[in-house]
Amino acid sequence: MKTVIVICAMCVLFMPSALAQTADVTAKPLSDSDIQLLRSDVQAEKNDIITHTMAFNDQESAAFWPIYRDYARDQQVIGDDRWKLIKDYAANYDALDDAKADDLAKQMFSIDSKTTKLREDYWPKFQKALGGKRAAKFYQVDARLSLIINLELSSEIPLLR
Repeated sequence: MKTVIVICAMCVLFMPSALAQTADVTAKPLSDSDIQLLRSDVQAEKNDIITHTMAFNDQESAAFWPIYRDYARDQQVIGDDRWKLIKDYAANYDALDDAKADDLAKQMFSIDSKTTKLREDYWPKFQKALGGKRAAKFYQVDARLSLIINLELSSEIPLLR
């Protein structure tokens, strides 16, 4: 139950437009420092969800968290690419032509590929630390968290006109 509450809280973090409409506040563009603060909050929530969902014993915890810190750092590098893509899309939204749309799509494919490669590269490390079944459970949790975040981001980004 706590996990559901924390996931709902994470969703609220990503709903600035919905909150702005409720409070009748004009939204301002997010700065890089805003994004960094948001990332920090989200990472703390992700850590809490992982901790509660995985219920690590002491040995698993000692083996898992150092690997996860590296994994999260590498995810953040990909997240930087995603943030740049979103800013590029926003900057070109009103005058987007076919060539720019092609460029943005290729950037998106690259980000998706990097994400998949990162998960593949870390699989043996998590598997060694936790065993196959527990590592697979972590990957389920990680994938669900990523889906929630990506769904919320997608809902905030307008489709092309």
